[in-house]
Amino acid sequence: MRAWSYQHRKAIAHAVQRLLRQPLGTLLSALVVGIALALPAGGFVLVDNVASLARGVTGSPEISLYLTLDASEAEVSEIESRLRGQDALAGVQFVPRDMALKQLADNGLADVLDGLERNPLPHAFIVTPRREDLELFDQLPATFAAWPKVEHVQLDAAWVQRMHSLLSLVELGVSLLAALLGAALVIITFNTIRLQILTQRAEIDVTRLLGATDAFIRRPFYWLGCLQGLLGGLVAWSIVAASITLLRPSVEALAQAYGAVFALNGPTPQQIAMLLLVAVSLGWLGTALSVRRHLRESE
Repeated sequence: MRAWSYQHRKAIAHAVQRLLRQPLGTLLSALVVGIALALPAGGFVLVDNVASLARGVTGSPEISLYLTLDASEAEVSEIESRLRGQDALAGVQFVPRDMALKQLADNGLADVLDGLERNPLPHAFIVTPRREDLELFDQLPATFAAWPKVEHVQLDAAWVQRMHSLLSLVELGVSLLAALLGAALVIITFNTIRLQILTQRAEIDVTRLLGATDAFIRRPFYWLGCLQGLLGGLVAWSIVAASITLLRPSVEALAQAYGAVFALNGPTPQQIAMLLLVAVSLGWLGTALSVRRHLRESE
């Protein structure tokens, strides 16, 4: 275990020395990787912010059940019992037709309603699903509409579904962009390590003659690729954080102009850790492909 730890410490030190010997090349590589990673990372952060805004604006989606005008008190009670027995519902509110008529009158329609011979409004129930699940939003209205004496079922927050669908589409687009840029970063790391191998081919040949194993020769290159990926991830984090800081005042001012309260949040610790992990993994993958091919060619 000590020998293994010592060999990795030596490989890390060797990789760091290679990076420090070429500060300009190291900086440019980190900037290329960082800018490429910052695009999808910033996209995911913005999607997360928009999703939180949508959840805050819409609140808890509600489903309204309007009964037929001839529904009796016993039938209303039966429907209420069935609703309260639904485990998928968090709340059930009964709105009698007289209360609905009074609410319309209080909203300034009293003169219009006084001319009516009878109350045209039906009894209604307003129910709140226990969780925000798009499948549940589709399933519950269809179930309620099949009940007797239920005239119409309306999802009051139907636009929430459209918002979630739009966010899913944007997230898919950002994911595709991340996959393409990730492949590009693997190619960049592949070529960077290839140049390092070609530059040090004579040194590698001498090391082999002295009895060095393939693992000993490859180890510094693996650490070099991982460190380059880590530096690129740190640059990407800095770019995203700086962009969020610059955009935050303008976004808050725009939200206040529309009477909303919204703060643009930066990447969370979990998102930062995921970004760095992805950057290191891409660096390792590009290095592994390059080392596997070009070190074999130098044998």
